[in-house]
Amino acid sequence: MKFDLKEDGKRILAVCVAAVIMALNIKSFVRTGGLYPGGATGLALLIQRGAEMAYHVELPYTLINLMLNAIPVFIGFRFIGKKFTLYSCLMIILTSVLTDVIPGTVITYDTLLISVFGGIINGFVISLCLAMNATTGGTDFIAIFLSERKGIDSWNIVLGFNVIILAAAGLLFGWDKALYSIIFQFTSTQVLHMCYKKYQQQTLFIVTNHAEDVYEAITRISHHGATIMNGEGPYEKKERKFVYSVVSSAESKKVIREIKKVDPSSFVNVMKTEMVEGRFYYKQNE
Repeated sequence: MKFDLKEDGKRILAVCVAAVIMALNIKSFVRTGGLYPGGATGLALLIQRGAEMAYHVELPYTLINLMLNAIPVFIGFRFIGKKFTLYSCLMIILTSVLTDVIPGTVITYDTLLISVFGGIINGFVISLCLAMNATTGGTDFIAIFLSERKGIDSWNIVLGFNVIILAAAGLLFGWDKALYSIIFQFTSTQVLHMCYKKYQQQTLFIVTNHAEDVYEAITRISHHGATIMNGEGPYEKKERKFVYSVVSSAESKKVIREIKKVDPSSFVNVMKTEMVEGRFYYKQNE
């Protein structure tokens, strides 16, 4: 593992900021609303509250969260990337300690507002960590593992797993908080979909007279291949080249800019891709 002072310094700063925001969100929104946001965080809060109600013991959030993240961290080191997992561990430890240490500030007692805005903040923090090549821990590791192995955007699958945790919270502590927690989790997932697009794909159909140059631009930017086909423009009765490629949604705008530099008169049609089957390049997590 090599460390670059500028690049890694930026990542450490971003992770520290994300940890502070996440801890404030848990103290000011999640706990105020009595929500269970799913994943390791929701399960830790569920265990905390269960121990307090059943045994009148207040367990440290840090201890529970670190224990719950042990297996996901192993998955990260083994299958995702060592540097990626180290930054994720920094995020997990900082968030856990800050959640136990910093005081909570009540902004509102309206549970619906807490569910919506708390979910927005949660989704933003997860997106920020992923953009910095880290994660908030827990089910995020599993989502990334599934996304890279199966070639699909698996965050909605994780949402399904989280619903199971929320169902347990509903059975133990009442369905109103569990249902509000589903709103929180759904909002968080939608924000994540909008902000982080590495595991989403778009299909590009390009009509051009410079097919080889367009192909080289696509490969240079995204490391993806393309298929060149022959076609005919029926209006002018002239031969046209047709380039077909699938790229990550996060890279598509950059790819299109390069295509327009190569051939300003090219026609580009962008379509959302539901799923790809076969070899598809993903930039490896360090």
